[in-house]
Amino acid sequence: PLTGIPNFGYDYILQNVAVSPRAALWLFGAFFMAFAVKVPMFPFHTWLPLAHVEAPTAGSVVLASIMLKLGTFGFLRLAVPLFPSAALNGTVRSIILGLAVIGIVYGALVSMVQPDFKKLVAYSSVSHLGFVMLGIFALTVQSVQGALMVMINHGISTGALFLLIGMIYERRHSRLIDAYGGIARVVPMFAAILTFVSLSSIGLPGTNGFIGEFLVLIGSFKTVPIYTVIATTAVIFAAAYLLWAIQRILFNPLDKPENEHVADLNRRELLTMVPLVAAIIWLGVYPAPVLRRMQLSAERFVNVVQGRVSTPIASARESGR
Repeated sequence: PLTGIPNFGYDYILQNVAVSPRAALWLFGAFFMAFAVKVPMFPFHTWLPLAHVEAPTAGSVVLASIMLKLGTFGFLRLAVPLFPSAALNGTVRSIILGLAVIGIVYGALVSMVQPDFKKLVAYSSVSHLGFVMLGIFALTVQSVQGALMVMINHGISTGALFLLIGMIYERRHSRLIDAYGGIARVVPMFAAILTFVSLSSIGLPGTNGFIGEFLVLIGSFKTVPIYTVIATTAVIFAAAYLLWAIQRILFNPLDKPENEHVADLNRRELLTMVPLVAAIIWLGVYPAPVLRRMQLSAERFVNVVQGRVSTPIASARESGR
């Protein structure tokens, strides 16, 4: 009924189906509700920390690294390109940007008070994915590229954090931050990798977490400076909640007897972490190949939303240039 013919081809719909502004708002709203829960955006995020706490390590890694990205991918691939008039509507855009920024700051602040390390990382995901939504709806090439990079890098860094949490949980059967303290002396390899991965999640320059958030903030400042300034404060909060957690877990006095004989990472666990650490370094030091690959698609996405071209996704041939 929407197309008039039995054709649901994506490019055909983009080029041939006209939707009234009123209908576009309703349809965009329906897509928004579905994808906002999946991202998850504030205030639709309440399921995520509980899901992570109840999930096994493998489930948390898949959820953080892959499943959450389906929500932001849905905005990039479907909701925004199909209904650009709704996405560009001043009120709608302001609401989404506002929710994104609230999620960025809220996720960081709530992470600071979590006693459970796994729940802390789960709430940090709300903050990181708020940066993705800010980048998408700022609608500049830089911000969209940054959003894509944050999606990739969040999957790597947060997935690595969940793996490390699972590894130490297998030894101590506790995720409470206060159950540890000073274990860097006992498990130096675990401590070194956890510290490095945490710094990448914070966005330390030279790690993968820096380039994505930097591009989002630089690109967003051009079109939505007020939202960007508020979002920037979360970078400070991220350093506060993760560094404080690392200090309590690794570098506090070793005052609990049960922590004195915790085994360090074994060969299998090290082999699991090496590719993730390598990806963190590579994307932090030399992100150019990935950025070049997504450049044309980011430009096309921004242009289609602003009505300058008819298809938002560059062809494989164009992307390979």
